[in-house]
Amino acid sequence: MRRFRQVDVFGEESCTGNPVAVVLDAEGLDDDALKRFSVWSNLSECTFVLPPTERGADYRVRIFSLNTELPFAGHPTLGTARAWLDAGGVPATPGVVMQECGAGLVPVRVEADRLAFTAPPRLRSGPVDPDLLAVVIEILGVEPERVLAAEWLDNGPGWVGLLLDHANTVLKLRPDATAHPGRWDIGVIGAQDPGSETAFELRAFFTEGDKPLLEDPVTGSLNAAAAEWLIATERANAPYIAAQGTAMGRRGRIHVSVEDHTLWVGGRAEVVLSGTAVL
Repeated sequence: MRRFRQVDVFGEESCTGNPVAVVLDAEGLDDDALKRFSVWSNLSECTFVLPPTERGADYRVRIFSLNTELPFAGHPTLGTARAWLDAGGVPATPGVVMQECGAGLVPVRVEADRLAFTAPPRLRSGPVDPDLLAVVIEILGVEPERVLAAEWLDNGPGWVGLLLDHANTVLKLRPDATAHPGRWDIGVIGAQDPGSETAFELRAFFTEGDKPLLEDPVTGSLNAAAAEWLIATERANAPYIAAQGTAMGRRGRIHVSVEDHTLWVGGRAEVVLSGTAVL
């Protein structure tokens, strides 16, 4: 019997964001058990909390997207921190939870019902190869002239990021990767009209095994890397709020800010289910 939480992350209201399953007592579980539970949870991510191994960390977490382990992911980072706090965790530094994951140490700032993380550096950046970009455009089913720019947004999950001409273009996408089997991680961004409630609309599409292309409701890693790109190229000014999940009936809201040259990505994180899991 292991302590368990399911946390809604980035939702503007309860159950409007992206859920993550968190197993708080994962010591003694082998990789097969972790993958089996993650696949069974049928969520975009599932995390497992372990004692830290690095000095300064409050805990260590392993993050799985179904049966694929990720070095870092955004909404699982916030959801795990909220679950750990809800279960009685007390950070060594008041107001900041220090998470250890495959990408290293990631600080999570506590701001009442909102948490915010600083993303690790991108593993890959720069322009996307034209041949690869042409395939991604075909998968998305978007007219090439609507693609304003493309960039590698890989900070763990290996997102290929595309900036489209408008948020409405993003919302109208009906992607299909059946003609291009393999692993895909595609992030799409479109600016809203000036004066709108949110500055950008984002969508994230990925594949897992031989399953068809899936959509992630709200994606912290993509928003973090996209913010870094958009701000560096003067396409965005922080602070701003991005929306994601609209096409899926969610109301994800991602708060992006920069303080002392540090990029913070935050949102609400609410424990919805609390109990025990048998693993």
